[in-house]
Amino acid sequence: MSKIVSIHSFRGGTGKSNLTANLAVTIASQGQRVGIVDTDIQSPGIHVIFGLDEEKMEHSLNDYLWGKCNIEDAAYDVSQVFKAQQQKRAAAGGKLYLIPSSLRAGEIARVLREGYDVGKLNEGFQELIHCLNLDYLLIDTHPGLNEETLLSIAISQVLVIILRPDRQDFQGTAVTVDVARKLQVPKMLMVVNKALSAFDFEALRQQVETTYNASVAGILPLSEEIVQLGSSDVFCLRYPEHIVSQTLKEIVEQVMGKSEQVIIGGVRV
Repeated sequence: MSKIVSIHSFRGGTGKSNLTANLAVTIASQGQRVGIVDTDIQSPGIHVIFGLDEEKMEHSLNDYLWGKCNIEDAAYDVSQVFKAQQQKRAAAGGKLYLIPSSLRAGEIARVLREGYDVGKLNEGFQELIHCLNLDYLLIDTHPGLNEETLLSIAISQVLVIILRPDRQDFQGTAVTVDVARKLQVPKMLMVVNKALSAFDFEALRQQVETTYNASVAGILPLSEEIVQLGSSDVFCLRYPEHIVSQTLKEIVEQVMGKSEQVIIGGVRV
């Protein structure tokens, strides 16, 4: 049975799209068929991480929502990003598809002006799972709460909420957690990103779990390598042995249901 995973943050700038890309690649490299939908239509960008040229993308999620194409026509096979690594491990069968949103200013302006049929978006999710025979569908949501975000949360088996150790993030995330509980999301995981090395990670974990009464799947330290990479590649492929990449693997285990143990700065506790 396919699993829908939404990755969400209440505010922008948390590293949500990078987390989505790295989780998707890590899952696909384990032999799973994975799709990513960039539903952050107002400010898209995850296609940049995978090196997709906007000018060469014939279709996008926008085209599907406006009835110009089928949803599978907007799906791009980006499996090549991890295939070399996969071959080294003798793994096989993994596929990764990306359904990007358009970065064209006119199309973004149309979304802001006219909106779109959220019901059609849900139909598209189900069609993708069927047509591409997906094991996992990851939804990169728009920050904050709107109709599309509520839909994505409501249909998800797993909701990953990413936040920074920042007071504004803490307050906004509380709203998201409350909404997710009202929508009865089966599994909710918290991920803290950009934590300074000077922080007491165990204390931070306890603070987040106490605040939201939810499990912390991992705490990702602020990394100079991530800043230098600048979303020009998938981090876990460029730096597979990095503490961030190791923590990402452990977060994936919890998303996939293989582990319920918490990872703090790369250490299993």
